[in-house]
Amino acid sequence: MGLREAILNLMKKPAYEPVDVIKLAEMFGIDKSEYKTLKKAINGMIKEGLLSRDEKDKIGLASRMHPVTGTLQVHQKGFGFVIRDDENEKDIFIPKNFMGDALNGDRVSVEILREDRGGRKCEGRIIAVIERKNTVFVGFYEDSKNFGFVIPDDKRMIKDIFISKKDKHGATTGDIVKVEITKWPTENGKPEGKVIEVIGKKGDIGVDILTIIKKYGIPEEFPAKVLDFAESIEEEIPQWEIDRRTDLRDLRMVTIDGEDAKDLDDAVSIERLDNGLYRLGVHIADVTHYVRENNPLDKEALKRGTSVYLVDRVVPMLPKKLSNGICSLNPQVDRLALTCLMTINKSGNVIDHEIHESVIKTNERMTYTDVTKILVEHDEELLKRYDYLIDDFKAMEELCKILNKRRMDRGAIDFDFAESKIILDENGKPIDIKPYERGIANRIIEEFMLICNETIAEHFHWLNIPFVYRIHEEPDMEKLEKFKEFIYNLGYKVKWGQEIRPKNLAEVIDMVKGKEEETVVSTLLLRSMMQARYSPHNDGHFGLAAEYYSHFTSPIRRYPDLQIHRIIKEQINGKIDSKREKALATIVDTASKQASDMERVAQEAEREVDDLKKAEYMEDRIGEIFDGIISSVTSFGVFVELPNTVEGLVHITELRDDYYIYDEVRLSLVGERTKKIYKLGDKVKVICTRVDLDNKDIYFEIVEDKYSKEERELAERKSKEQIERLRKELEESDLENSQI
Repeated sequence: MGLREAILNLMKKPAYEPVDVIKLAEMFGIDKSEYKTLKKAINGMIKEGLLSRDEKDKIGLASRMHPVTGTLQVHQKGFGFVIRDDENEKDIFIPKNFMGDALNGDRVSVEILREDRGGRKCEGRIIAVIERKNTVFVGFYEDSKNFGFVIPDDKRMIKDIFISKKDKHGATTGDIVKVEITKWPTENGKPEGKVIEVIGKKGDIGVDILTIIKKYGIPEEFPAKVLDFAESIEEEIPQWEIDRRTDLRDLRMVTIDGEDAKDLDDAVSIERLDNGLYRLGVHIADVTHYVRENNPLDKEALKRGTSVYLVDRVVPMLPKKLSNGICSLNPQVDRLALTCLMTINKSGNVIDHEIHESVIKTNERMTYTDVTKILVEHDEELLKRYDYLIDDFKAMEELCKILNKRRMDRGAIDFDFAESKIILDENGKPIDIKPYERGIANRIIEEFMLICNETIAEHFHWLNIPFVYRIHEEPDMEKLEKFKEFIYNLGYKVKWGQEIRPKNLAEVIDMVKGKEEETVVSTLLLRSMMQARYSPHNDGHFGLAAEYYSHFTSPIRRYPDLQIHRIIKEQINGKIDSKREKALATIVDTASKQASDMERVAQEAEREVDDLKKAEYMEDRIGEIFDGIISSVTSFGVFVELPNTVEGLVHITELRDDYYIYDEVRLSLVGERTKKIYKLGDKVKVICTRVDLDNKDIYFEIVEDKYSKEERELAERKSKEQIERLRKELEESDLENSQI
């Protein structure tokens, strides 16, 4: 073995600690005559980037002396990926045996073992945990004679947690519990913990959603200090506050929301001006009048970051005294607001705008359903009831279409995915999943909020003061190239080079609109794009094709909106000097990161609750047959989505008529013998065969056409046993026919 190899082998050992050249010489037993050779070899390896020397002249592997840092995402099979702190660098794959004692969500340092090249992902080894993400976990408790253990609900936490008898605190087998880690795991050992709360018995009413809330650390209750502060707020607006504001109480305006909405934080007004101009008013509840910087409400709101909307409840960012009370723009009551008045021409361009601290009084609390009935169905009862608002609604519809055309013309990408609403009974059991229609009223509010958010963002961009923007970065070109290849195989030719523009992708959506493959192409394109996030830097919004974008319109439920309201008011009142700008720079940076992180948590929790209730819904429909579309293809099977948005897996082992090979380029499974193809977008008929509630997984089998009539008759009687018997009879019949 050469000297270089010997040096590398020594330094690769986990127990090696960096030492200087003199110590290295001693370790290798090198005398003075060979000392220069050792130094020359080391200096050469440092130049090559294999080794590195620190400020104390100690030498070690460069990959360990300057490790990469990032956040670990663990797969339930045991391997993981580290998302680097440097967002411009690609993720690092961590094999199962190189995970060390790190857990999902931990911030870690990584030694790079292989760079990203030749189609192979960058691979690394975790060498240290910098910061633990979670100290508390939720899971299923099991007792034994001498100890207990908790199986975490989060399948990415792949190690059970050991619980000593003295630390189980009354938990018994079958309980869902919260556990605090008292001893972190060794590489091969289990973590240890203590039970700090018994949530309830698995299967009890309400425990399922409560488990998810606890799992994600979403705070259900407000601290007493926060509630006391909220209760101390005076509901009556002082006259001096009204006097100093722009009085818009005589301006006709309405809120338009869903039937069950209680936090009404945005109202709209519209006026037709001369020369075909429109004057659009977007009036947003002035939450910051009550939630002042660093008061108990503000600190709690920052911690929460966002309201969380679960299927049967809302976990609000602010106490109900504010969100459903003094900050909700209820009809016929005076409310404080922040108003953006925009003059918009026939092309949808904002030619003038004003921003005011205002006092308003909404005329009506409208619903999406009623406004759509007025504009589309011309409902006589509603037309009579709201006769004084009909012209306003018509003007809103006109302006909505103008604004939408403007966005589409500049290349905004309009994903029109099917949405659904899960209906629960009084015991929290799902009894129906209904499609959620986006009618004209929904689109009116969407377009009005979008143009307002753009106007506010552009205004403050040019003022060049600290602000929170909503940004959406350009897609990953590698993912887009795969998408481009896929749609080419579907027969679509697209022309884009190294520089991709939103309009290029919007054209693809237009090409597939109304066709069978529309949902699949849209889904795959969405997966190729980056996630939107909050940032103190205005980097534009790719998906909206907007150069300037922020969130201004929901301060009751989103912290960034609350923060920029505060900045807007300070700017209007001339309170931002150089000292305040410096302080605000730190504030918006913190708010952007916290809000982005908490938004991800909320999205994951909301998605998991939906998946749970969809699985529960399908558990009562095992044996029933459904029409669906193949929404995803993997090496282990195909996912099929039903019209009600329920998605289930057809495992490759259930495709029994052939051995199927995964074609990654065409995203399809191809029968080796029959050449039969299952590809994205194919319409299929499936039978629900199994539901795994613990993992929220639904399993289907594809029903062949020749079986569908007989099986459908049996499925309607929900007789799974008869279906299985019929299937066997048909298989035997096929066998007999093949022998004749």
